[in-house]
Amino acid sequence: MEQELRTGGGGGGLRAHSSVCFSCALIDGPRIQQLLLHCAAALESNDVTLAQQAMWVLNNIASSQGDPNQRLTSWLLRALVARACRLCGPAGATQAAPAPRERAMSVTELAEYVDLTPWHRFGFTASNGAILRAVAGSAAVHVVDLSVTRCMQWPTLIDMMSKRPGGPPALRITVPSARPAVPPLLGVPDEELGVRLANFAKSKGVQLEFNVVSKGPSTSPTSSTKNKATLCQDLASVLSDPPSLALRDGEALVVNCQSWIRHVAPGSRDAFLDAVRALNPCLVTVTDEDADLDSPSLASRIEGCFNFHWILFDALDTSAPRDSPRRVEHEAAVGRKIESVVGADDADGAERSESGARLAERMQRNGFAGVAFDEEAAGEVRRLLSEHATGWGVKREEDMLVLTWKGHGAVYTGAWAPS
Repeated sequence: MEQELRTGGGGGGLRAHSSVCFSCALIDGPRIQQLLLHCAAALESNDVTLAQQAMWVLNNIASSQGDPNQRLTSWLLRALVARACRLCGPAGATQAAPAPRERAMSVTELAEYVDLTPWHRFGFTASNGAILRAVAGSAAVHVVDLSVTRCMQWPTLIDMMSKRPGGPPALRITVPSARPAVPPLLGVPDEELGVRLANFAKSKGVQLEFNVVSKGPSTSPTSSTKNKATLCQDLASVLSDPPSLALRDGEALVVNCQSWIRHVAPGSRDAFLDAVRALNPCLVTVTDEDADLDSPSLASRIEGCFNFHWILFDALDTSAPRDSPRRVEHEAAVGRKIESVVGADDADGAERSESGARLAERMQRNGFAGVAFDEEAAGEVRRLLSEHATGWGVKREEDMLVLTWKGHGAVYTGAWAPS
């Protein structure tokens, strides 16, 4: 029976765990994954006893200060306990520990957070290269910015535009006030960000107009689950209302989606892309995590979380000490994603990512054609990665660029135009 438990075989081994001294070998990834799948299967079949027993074993493995597998397991276990408590009631599982309190960062802290790994800047760099190429020769450019990183992408684009032969274009950036209430959180209003960006642009000789479109519910850190669930409708109503975006003749329109589409309900994504296409942009850039985490099966989502989110936990071991505030915030942000993927239902505004390959198929079905990245844009990405750990790399997948860690796909960026 001890061998059956260590190899992840059969529910019987788990049921007899109280008489078993599990081996330290159980800490390796495949065995942890088997235990997680046992727990998921038990929850899906409402077998509270088996779920509790699997959680007991996982609790002896998980450690917030351990290796990448142990740290990831601690967040997966938290999400499983929260789901068990909700589905089965407090009697069904030990109450989950309170989640770490989310803290709004300063602009400087957000910059440090983004700089720790290339997870976000990869998309910024690749997308900016595609945007510059698409608007070459345009006297006026309008970017509708749909992102969760609060305009961190744009200083670099402004700087690059300032060096354009013949002079920079007039630049307009529009952001919606409604956005997913997910980390990283910033304790600065959009209007203040606009003032800072405008001052920076002025110092570079670029004329910048910054607009905030207010529609729908607030998405502050205290936003409700109901607000998250209605985000897609609110956003679509903004995009389908050209007067609110103040579209102008003669402007090259770009729609920039950074870590955004996974927060739109899967059943509403085609309608979202229809609204984007109706604006007739010259370019749409999409950056997101290269993982399929939208299966209706809890076990499949847990397996996907374990295989994908291991990437950042492993990469962070090379980036900063474990007590680094920015590192702690990165790992907590992953934990927040796991709670949404494992613990929340679609009706709750859950986060459901889909891979770059599936996104490409969706874009093509909705009337977009891929725009390949030129070698200059790919070269800028490689220069960015040279500033980070050697495990990071980039590969091409059809028209997209994909950030990799030790060969595993992490984040994709694609550029699209109405076909």
